[in-house]
Amino acid sequence: MMTKATVIAAFYNRLDYLKLVLAGFERQTEKNFELIIADDGSRKDVVADIKKIKTEYSFPIKHIWQEDKGFRKNKILNKAITESSSDYLIFIDADCVPHGVFVEGHLTFSKKNFSLTGRRVNLSEKITNLLSEKKVRNGFLEKNLFLLIKDGLFGKSFDVEKGLYFKNNFLLNFFNRKSRGLLGFNFSSFKEDLVKVNGFDERYEAPSIGEDSDIQYRLELAGIKIKSINHTAVQYHLYHKLQERTPVNLKLFQEVKKNKIAFTPFGLKK
Repeated sequence: MMTKATVIAAFYNRLDYLKLVLAGFERQTEKNFELIIADDGSRKDVVADIKKIKTEYSFPIKHIWQEDKGFRKNKILNKAITESSSDYLIFIDADCVPHGVFVEGHLTFSKKNFSLTGRRVNLSEKITNLLSEKKVRNGFLEKNLFLLIKDGLFGKSFDVEKGLYFKNNFLLNFFNRKSRGLLGFNFSSFKEDLVKVNGFDERYEAPSIGEDSDIQYRLELAGIKIKSINHTAVQYHLYHKLQERTPVNLKLFQEVKKNKIAFTPFGLKK
């Protein structure tokens, strides 16, 4: 039986964070999914450790790796698309712990000619340091919303309101009535729609824009609409220092918008 979804987790070296993320996927209400660790050149010792642990989980895990030649996230994401065995793909970063209904949320609202995008709570260093695999498996983040709200008000967590989970369709429709941009750490799409635009543009070799703004723009050119699923596909972003942003991606994106071509020749098929 084909899996309902493939979760593609962009990863680099932070095995401690990956273990917390995998613990979050152990508690998913939707069990029929696979997970691909899209590894952009982690160290050999990290790769060896992943080989040891990947069979310890209740869902199938694939690990694909490429040599470390700088930030090449889009290239490894394209490899993961090729390796995926389901028709529906969910993209995350491997420092984002999923809510227990994360996979179910994406699948529930999946619809032909739509890509879905969610948001995340940004945890402080203090809250991140409280976590363990056992706590995540037991739903610590979901059960301690008041702790997160308190840290959001008086500490250093932020976007805590994005951790509110709603089942009620009226509330979901109300909070998702506005269109929102696609974000690379929490979005999903049918594989055929990504193939239609030839996947991610591998010329983007710096953080930001390339794995979200560019793919959104080209998907929309191809007739794919972006739908927000806040408060149903909830994530908790583990603390780390922000990566430096460069203007290189912006110049390339401006060129893409000028040409208005959905299909990139620098993607899945060269």
